[in-house]
Amino acid sequence: MPRPTVLVVEHDAECPPALVGTWLAEEGCGLDVCRPYAGDRLPELAAYDALLVLGGPMGANDDAVHAWLPPVKELVRQARDAELLTLGICLGHQLIAAALGGTVGRNPRGQQVGLLEVGWTEAATDDPLLGPLATSRRGVQWNDDVVTELPPGAVLLAATEHGEVQAARYGARVWGVQLHPEVDVAVLQPWAESDRGSHETRGLDTDAMLREIDEARAELDEAWRPLARRFTALMSGAEPVVR
Repeated sequence: MPRPTVLVVEHDAECPPALVGTWLAEEGCGLDVCRPYAGDRLPELAAYDALLVLGGPMGANDDAVHAWLPPVKELVRQARDAELLTLGICLGHQLIAAALGGTVGRNPRGQQVGLLEVGWTEAATDDPLLGPLATSRRGVQWNDDVVTELPPGAVLLAATEHGEVQAARYGARVWGVQLHPEVDVAVLQPWAESDRGSHETRGLDTDAMLREIDEARAELDEAWRPLARRFTALMSGAEPVVR
């Protein structure tokens, strides 16, 4: 059988597919990374078996500043309509929500940063992608914005104790996660340096957070490598979808 290929939309050089890309490759997937910020044109979806939309420092509503964001949102709508397997991570999750009629904005509680528990909902239990992961586990979050209102028909799969969306299913084959399963400390380092001043203002120890994440590497790998495995299984049709 031909190797399944994932179209990866990267929004910034410092926000690569990283570990998720490695895990997908280990599962036998090919990755075609499109970098519209560097001038790449978004390709047609027909040649791909799945779509992965990554994070980035811009906001999901920054259409006037980053000209490729509206086309990415249109790509998401096309993927939803074609029932192409789709996953958004952080900004990618927010772009999916905005593209499908939800809203995204600044978290009034401030930046979510560091290792946070995932607050799974009852709906996550039998979710085709996240159901097997819906047990006690932590994930790395590093975001200023959140999905403030899910689009019509979306299903909340995880939320913080304050109700901020951590994961959602946006269609039969479309998901988004606010956390960053793809990152390690090497990826996080430039993000941390950029945010160091604001962290000091808030009384946060940036280096301590990075150490905690680094020390939890084995835990995080065990927690989130199965996401790539399930994603690949859904891509191959080995798992049912939700109707």
